[in-house]
Amino acid sequence: MALIRIEAVKDDRSGLYLVEIYHPADATQPFVTTEPRYKTVAAAETDTIAILASGANNSGFKDRT
Repeated sequence: MALIRIEAVKDDRSGLYLVEIYHPADATQPFVTTEPRYKTVAAAETDTIAILASGANNSGFKDRT
């Protein structure tokens, strides 16, 4: 079951994409919204994944297995 949902949305005014993160995944309103700064959906998604991965790798959590 997904915990979050990530959507890239085109801002009509600027022509750039912003990212909306929904938590829980079935929420109707975004938990986090970025400023429109991405030229493509792929750039928005790739940057969001990189930010999440970087945070997870640097969070100080240890493997609990």
